[in-house]
Amino acid sequence: MASRDGRLPAALLALILLGACLASDVLVANSMLTLPLVVAALFSAGVAALGVPRLRALKLGQVIRDEGPQAHHSKAGTPTMGGLLVVPVGVLVGGLISPQDPRPLAVAAVTLAYMAIGAVDDWRSLTRRTNTGLSPRGKLLLQALAAVGFLVWAHQGGWLGGGVPGDLGLPFGRVLTLGLLIWPLALFVFLAESNATNLTDGLDGLAAGCGAVVFTGMGLQLMLRGHGGDPVLAAFCTAMAGCWLGFLSQNRHPARVFMGDTGSLAMGAALSSVALLTDSLWPLLLMGGVFLAESLSVILQVGVFKATKGPDGQGRRLFRMAPLHHHFELGGLPEQQVVLGLWGASLILVLVGLVLLP
Repeated sequence: MASRDGRLPAALLALILLGACLASDVLVANSMLTLPLVVAALFSAGVAALGVPRLRALKLGQVIRDEGPQAHHSKAGTPTMGGLLVVPVGVLVGGLISPQDPRPLAVAAVTLAYMAIGAVDDWRSLTRRTNTGLSPRGKLLLQALAAVGFLVWAHQGGWLGGGVPGDLGLPFGRVLTLGLLIWPLALFVFLAESNATNLTDGLDGLAAGCGAVVFTGMGLQLMLRGHGGDPVLAAFCTAMAGCWLGFLSQNRHPARVFMGDTGSLAMGAALSSVALLTDSLWPLLLMGGVFLAESLSVILQVGVFKATKGPDGQGRRLFRMAPLHHHFELGGLPEQQVVLGLWGASLILVLVGLVLLP
C-alpha cells in the first residue's frame, strides 16, 4: 500500500536493495557491493537536498507537454536537470573503487558524455519553453558519436565483451558468436537503452527506482557468474544504484525535482557500457524489462497508428497513451500505484535474470 508522500515505498526499496548487497558481501567471495551503495546514496541524497533549491532559484522548471495526461499539468515548474546533482556522485564513488582498473574510467566517461547531451537537450527545452530541445536526429547523432568513442576505447583496451570479443553469452551455457556484428549491436544497445530509460522517466520516482533496482541486479549477477566475479564493475553498478536511491529522497511522490534527459540518458549509457564490457547484454535485457516495455509501447503505438491512419489523418491506438505508464494512468490507476507496480516488476525481472545467468 502506497504512503501518501511515497516515503515508505522508497525506504522499503532501499532496504530491499541494501539487504541484497549485504547478502552478496557475506556469501560471495570478493563481493563489495554494500559500501558503494550506501556511500553513493548518502552523498547523492545530501547533494540533491542542497541542489534542488538552487535549481528552483535558477528557474529550471519542467515544461509539461500539452498532449500528456491532464493530471501532470500541476507538475509544471518543478525543477528538472536533477541528473546533474547525482550522476557525478555515482560515477565518482564507482570510479574510486579500484583506481588502477581503467574500465570504470571508460564507463564514467561515456556516462558523463550522455549526461552532457541530456543537459544540452534539457537546457534548450527550458530556454525555448517547449517540451522539445535538440532535434531527434541531432540527439541521436551525439549519442552515437559518444557511443562509438567508448567502443573504440573499449576495443583498444581489449575489454569489449568481457571474454572472447564478438561472443554473446546466453543462458544454459549457450554462446552466440557475432564476430564483427557485435559493433552495430553495441551501438544499437547504447541508443536503445538510453532512450528507453528516457521514456521511462515520466512519473515521480519511476525511472530512479527502476534504475536503482536494475543497477543492483547487474552488480549481483556480475558477482554470481563464477571465476571470482567482476567486483570492480559490480561495485560501480551499486554505486550508480545508490545515487538513484539518494535521488529518490527528492524525486519520490510528490517529486521536488525531475532527473530530466540529463539523468535518464546517463542512466542508459552506464547500463549499456557495463553490459558491453562484461558480456551482460542478456541480463540487461531481462532485468531492464520495464525499460524495454516502455520503449516497445511507443514503437508499437506509432506503428499501429501509422498503419491504420485513414484519409482524415486518424488511426487506431494500441494503448490509451504511450509510454506504457501513461496507459495504466489513463486506465484509472493512481500514479503511485503504477510506480510501485513497475518497481515490483523490475524486482521480479532481476530475480529471473539471476536465475537465467549466461
